[in-house]
Amino acid sequence: MAVMQDKRVHFRNKWLPYLFIAPQMVVILVFFFWPASQAIKQSVYLEDPFGLSSQFVWLDNFTALFTDPHYLESVKVTLVFSLATIGLSLSVSLLLAVFADQVIKGANFYKTFIIWPYAVAPPLAGVLWLFLFHPAGGVVAYLLNHAGIDWDYFANSGQAMLLVVVAAAWKQISYNFLFFLAGLQAIPTSLLESAAIDGAGPVTRFRTIIFPLLSPTTFFLLVVNVIYAFFETFGIIHAATQGGPGGATNTLIFKVFNDGFIGLDLGGSAAQSVVLMIIVMMLTILQFKFIERRVQY
Repeated sequence: MAVMQDKRVHFRNKWLPYLFIAPQMVVILVFFFWPASQAIKQSVYLEDPFGLSSQFVWLDNFTALFTDPHYLESVKVTLVFSLATIGLSLSVSLLLAVFADQVIKGANFYKTFIIWPYAVAPPLAGVLWLFLFHPAGGVVAYLLNHAGIDWDYFANSGQAMLLVVVAAAWKQISYNFLFFLAGLQAIPTSLLESAAIDGAGPVTRFRTIIFPLLSPTTFFLLVVNVIYAFFETFGIIHAATQGGPGGATNTLIFKVFNDGFIGLDLGGSAAQSVVLMIIVMMLTILQFKFIERRVQY
C-alpha cells in the first residue's frame, strides 16, 4: 500500500510566511482597500468642489444616479462596448493562436510580432489609433475617404464606437494570444492524431477536442477581459474620443473621471465608482457560478 507523502512546505519560524506575503498585502491595502473605503465614504457625502466642506446625504447620490438619463445611457454604452471588445479580442486572439500553433518556419518571429501590442500603454494605443483615423490627417481615414467612405468619427457615433472597440481589442489581443497559445501547445498531439485517423476534420477536431480542452483558459481570459473592458480601457477612450460624440463612447469608467475631475462632483463620482465596482464584482461572481460549470478541467 502506497503511503501518501506530505509535500507541504514547513517553516521553522512561524512568522516567516507572513513576512513573505507582507509586501503584497501592503500593496493591496494601500492601492485597493484604502481607495475603495474612501470611495464608499465619499459616496454618502455631498462635498463642495474644493473638498473643504461636506454634508452627509446618505443615499441621495445613488438615487440621483439611477434617475439620471445620462448615467443610464452610459450604462448601455458600457455594455455594448464591453461585449464588442471582449468578443472581438477573444475570437481574434484564438484564431491567431491556432495559426501560430501550426506555423513551423518563422514561428518565433510570428509570435513576437503579435505580442508587441501588449507593450503599448492604453493611452499611447489611443493616441496611435487617433493619428491613424483622425479625419483631418489620418492615413487610414484618408484611404477610407478615398474609397468613398465618409469617415468622421468626431461626428458619427457609430464610427466612434467602432474605433474605440477595435483599439481596445487590438490592445488586449496580445495578452489573450499568449494564454491561448500556451493552452494549445499543452494539448497532446496524440488526441488530435487519433481523431484525424478516425476521420474527424479540422473543424470537428476543434469543436470536440481543442476548444473543450481550452475551456479553463477561455474562462480565465473571460474574467480578465471583463475587468479590462470595464476599467483599463479608460486611457484609450480618453485619448481617442473623450467620450464623444454626444456621449456615444462615454463609458462608466470615463464618466467617473469626467464627473469627478472635470465636473468636480466628488460625491456623485464616488457613488459611480462604487456602483461600477459592484457591477464588476457581480459579473465576476455570475461567471464563476454559471459559466465555470461548463469548464472541463
